[in-house]
Amino acid sequence: NPAISVLCDAYRKGIRDYDVEKAYRYALNTSRRFGNNDDGYTPGNISCTLEYDYTDWCMARLAEWLGKEGDRAHFDKRALSYATIFDPESGWFRPRNEKGVFSSLPEKGRLQEGYGCVESNPYQQGWFVPHDVEGMIRLMGGDKSFVSKLDSLFTMHLPAEFFAQTEDVTEEGLLGGYVHGNEPSHHIPFLYDWTSQPWKTQYWQREIMNKMYRNNIDGLCGNDDCGQMSAWYILSSMGFYPVCPGTDQYILGSPLFKSVTLNLENGKKVVIKANNNGEANRYISSMKVNGKNYTKNYLTHGDLMRGMNILYNMSAT
Repeated sequence: NPAISVLCDAYRKGIRDYDVEKAYRYALNTSRRFGNNDDGYTPGNISCTLEYDYTDWCMARLAEWLGKEGDRAHFDKRALSYATIFDPESGWFRPRNEKGVFSSLPEKGRLQEGYGCVESNPYQQGWFVPHDVEGMIRLMGGDKSFVSKLDSLFTMHLPAEFFAQTEDVTEEGLLGGYVHGNEPSHHIPFLYDWTSQPWKTQYWQREIMNKMYRNNIDGLCGNDDCGQMSAWYILSSMGFYPVCPGTDQYILGSPLFKSVTLNLENGKKVVIKANNNGEANRYISSMKVNGKNYTKNYLTHGDLMRGMNILYNMSAT
């Protein structure tokens, strides 16, 4: 139900030149028609369960901003129901049937497309809790376990048989089991920013920019649905990405260029500089915003819209 996240993100970022109450009523209507069951999941479906939970979080934020406390509490509770399909024994999300029983693993295991997932498998879809990354980390066993699972995603071997029939997935779009040609994966490299090893976001993001985008007729490694492949590249090349639309945060990565200037429609400028940037120097060793040391691993939309001077100091380590 992705229109609700568009509405939520627009409202959060100050785009409100429409009948907000009417838009909220329509959003409330569709969230009731399309959503998880009363037990907190969609039977047989990991993709729907996780994505409906994010939609519920977006509804909770809209309700909060519009002063609808009853709706806010209702949707905030529903937004955390992703835990209902997490299997502690396997340490991963698994589909449940109508009776609450986990579906048996298919013959080829969790690598097989369609095991409770749409155009993906649980290794790609199973990271989609952008509204509660901290909770997802706890569920997966804490920081060390979560980092290990992320590492294995990018370094595992995905045999061709698992993506041969999928139009959005080609071999040149793979980093291990990470599939850049398909949108469910696009936020995953930035999840390291919530862990003790945020530099791995910078490493893998730069790998993706270098390998998955080429100046050729087939320069994109997947389907540019609604321009998402291109938008990912443009944002990432500036060194940040919106992991969770509906928040005001752009999570830091690794800037690709030595200099970028954004001319905002309000007349302000965002000037981005990256000292010592290069293929070997893909890590941010320190950072300044408007001349002052900056230690957060995200930028806010409000700060960007007021105009910023961002200075990344890049390093090989």
